[in-house]
Amino acid sequence: METADDITTAPAAPRRTPRPRADALRNRERIVSAARELFVEFGPDVALDDVARRAGVGNATLYRNFPDRAALTHEVVLAVTSRTTLRAEEAAVEEADPFAALSRFVHAAADERVGALCPMLSGVFDRDHPELLAARGRLEEAVQGLVSRAMSAGRLRTDIAAGDVFVALSQLTRPLPGTACLDIDRFTHRHLQLFLDGLEAPARSVLPGSAATLETLRRRD
Repeated sequence: METADDITTAPAAPRRTPRPRADALRNRERIVSAARELFVEFGPDVALDDVARRAGVGNATLYRNFPDRAALTHEVVLAVTSRTTLRAEEAAVEEADPFAALSRFVHAAADERVGALCPMLSGVFDRDHPELLAARGRLEEAVQGLVSRAMSAGRLRTDIAAGDVFVALSQLTRPLPGTACLDIDRFTHRHLQLFLDGLEAPARSVLPGSAATLETLRRRD
């Protein structure tokens, strides 16, 4: 006769985490996209009610996805950084001319609204979060690769650094927060091309100051 000790208890089936519904994922993507646009136009302190309105969702939906400004800012920074890195990697693989690859990346980064990252660096959120540090590292590595290859090929002037590319992008892809210059997009690619023309070798002038390296941009003092 079997006893209770003889009966092997089957292990409990692991609990499955329910996958978000498609409409919930779309709402989250709309919120991040709307926040990215508004952060570029008005800075990271834009009212979250305005973000919800731009995204076409209710405030409850926004706060269900992002309980506070820090959580939303984190997601926007991560999304912009990751998408911009992908553009750099695509340009490196698909363009035979290294300067054409750098040029393609610069214009693509503008379309990704990379200027949204600049004002967030002083925002109230954990910019040293491991996820963000890893994403930033991948972006810096990809852009440094584009710059190094173009310079090694003699196509890029030698008195600049990858940080100069980031500085120019941050300055040329967003209006000053709170200004009425919200139609700046129609000039962005024109001015970026002027910047790129100035990067080509041979250099046509001597640049004042020193190159903006990635290490320089990381300093907070």
